[in-house]
Amino acid sequence: MFSQKPRRLLAGLGVAGAFVAASAGPAVAADTTRDLWLFANNALISVDGDPKGITLYSFRDGSLTDYTVTIDLSAVSDFASVALTEANPACTTTAKVITCTVKDDPSAEYLADLSVTAKPSAKVGDTGEIAMTVVAPGFTTATKKSTVEVGEGVDLRAEQVHAVSAAPGATVKTPLGLVNAGDKAVKGAVMFFWSPFTLSPPTTHRNCQYLVEFYGTVAQCRFTEELAAGGAYRLDDSFTLKVAADTWAPSTQYAHADWYTPGDFEEFLSNFDDSVGGVDWTTGTGDPLTLVPATAAKAREFKQTDRHPADNGTDIEATVTGSQRADLAATGDSLSGKVGAEVTTRALGFVNNGPAAIGSFSGGEYVTLAEVTVPENVTVRDVEGCTPGDAVKGPTGDYNQPGARKYVCEWPDPVRKGQSVSFQFTFRIDKAAGRPGAVRLFHFDDEWQPRSDLNPKNDTAAIVVKGTGGQGGTGGGDGGDGGTLPITGSSTGLIAGVGALLLVAGVGGYVVARRRRTHFVA
Repeated sequence: MFSQKPRRLLAGLGVAGAFVAASAGPAVAADTTRDLWLFANNALISVDGDPKGITLYSFRDGSLTDYTVTIDLSAVSDFASVALTEANPACTTTAKVITCTVKDDPSAEYLADLSVTAKPSAKVGDTGEIAMTVVAPGFTTATKKSTVEVGEGVDLRAEQVHAVSAAPGATVKTPLGLVNAGDKAVKGAVMFFWSPFTLSPPTTHRNCQYLVEFYGTVAQCRFTEELAAGGAYRLDDSFTLKVAADTWAPSTQYAHADWYTPGDFEEFLSNFDDSVGGVDWTTGTGDPLTLVPATAAKAREFKQTDRHPADNGTDIEATVTGSQRADLAATGDSLSGKVGAEVTTRALGFVNNGPAAIGSFSGGEYVTLAEVTVPENVTVRDVEGCTPGDAVKGPTGDYNQPGARKYVCEWPDPVRKGQSVSFQFTFRIDKAAGRPGAVRLFHFDDEWQPRSDLNPKNDTAAIVVKGTGGQGGTGGGDGGDGGTLPITGSSTGLIAGVGALLLVAGVGGYVVARRRRTHFVA
């Protein structure tokens, strides 16, 4: 599975889709009974293989704190052993039923986590369903079934780390390798791949499908070659990665590949489709990507499943050479309005003058915070994307909390040359004049030590608010759009789909508290 470095890069992609999908469900019913939606993955297991996990998730309108989960194991108990992954005093277990009665759960999203193994007597092809039913006050009763199937056990292994080195703009061959460490031939394989915008495939292949979203590339590549027992294989030389021309240098960029048997990947995609429905993959156009050496594929008899899937992943570490950083310039604003009026600015933030992009969260790149000091003659009535506090000393209040005199603002996404970011503030004008405010940029390295960008002289910009006579109502600032930040090129369905896809892949969690009225200018 994914190591911590790729998890850091992929943190923005995990649970997002499932929550977006749930939010698109039907409205609260007139009888005040709320709808409850469940998702749980399927499991393909093998005799002598590692346990496979099944997790039950809930999505709903409103708060779910008290509930009972009944897990019926009767249809799989003859060939599979099922247990809670961790002991839970709220649960009781018999040979065929697990029951959990939970009270006062503040974050009931993961309702059950099961570990499933094949019994020694299990036969390839044994299949059954685990039925999980949730009853909660004020909600409809919901049931979700997960299929458990016994497959033929095999053992793929991938190299742990594949290291490359290149300058910004260069393309490098990336012949990722794997071995069949088992005693049976493996009838084909599937590579699931993710890379950031700084390290993307420059060409596509006919046996791969792609999603280019979330500032990166997701790909699935299918191989029909039979992998002989004990055989070692690698991708052919046509698989390359290009370091983006505006990549920060020096730095280390990370991508990741996981290898699946076709049977395991079929389960993977079915879990994904069951959660939110499919997304539109784009099929590549170039020559097929191959594994070398390869032999003719055999006809499929039973699904094959990897006995030890934890060793199937490769972390790709690209050392970017050279020296390339960014000049970030602070942006302020000048506002006016009647004393007592509220005025809104969408201009406080910074612009990236390049040449390097920021926001890849890679080793070697700086992190930039915008510290906003509020003008003396106004009060913050509303703020989006910032937290009360000091850039060096840290936060002193809650995210988007009004009324503070100083804020720290951080942008969570990449910002390339020529793009600018701003954070929305609404000020109430308390008096005609007072000491101006300011936007000041602070830059930090991996160890959170202060650093300078290419031009420290433009890291501060003034905020001036002038009050005029008389009382006024709500006013405007720069007349920006004030809308939710668009994720360029994405639809709700695509966000849901990719997020759920990576969730099922085991990529880590994400809080979908994206910017609401922060403003991104390309």
